[in-house]
Amino acid sequence: MQAASDEDGGVVSEINVTPFVDVMLVLLVIFMITTPMMQSGLDVSLPQTTTVDVLPSDSDHVVLTIRADGTLLLDEDAVGDADMAAFMRERVVTPDRLLFLRADASVPYGRVVRVMGMARAAGVHKMHVMAEEEDTPEARP
Repeated sequence: MQAASDEDGGVVSEINVTPFVDVMLVLLVIFMITTPMMQSGLDVSLPQTTTVDVLPSDSDHVVLTIRADGTLLLDEDAVGDADMAAFMRERVVTPDRLLFLRADASVPYGRVVRVMGMARAAGVHKMHVMAEEEDTPEARP
């Protein structure tokens, strides 16, 4: 096997980037396909309402989830009632982020109000409640 040479008979010292570009394009396609699959949500049945705003896509928000059994999750980390204030100050209050409360429809109203009170006591002043859009007859095709 001979080394590549240019017109003058010298050795060509350029890198062939075609295989590199091919590999990068394959990786790009793989990431484009797998990224939507990785965004699986938590199993929460949200209450429904007629007017719903879209959750902001920026990363300046934290989601507090109350599951049907009453357990709390801050983003995807399990949090106990006793530890919630510390987690709120660390993740929501100090970086001045928005808090979105997502409670399962079967969670008792009293539990939701207690969790909102704990968040308020921890110093959270920007809190929003999440819901799903109601399936109305005029919205169906």
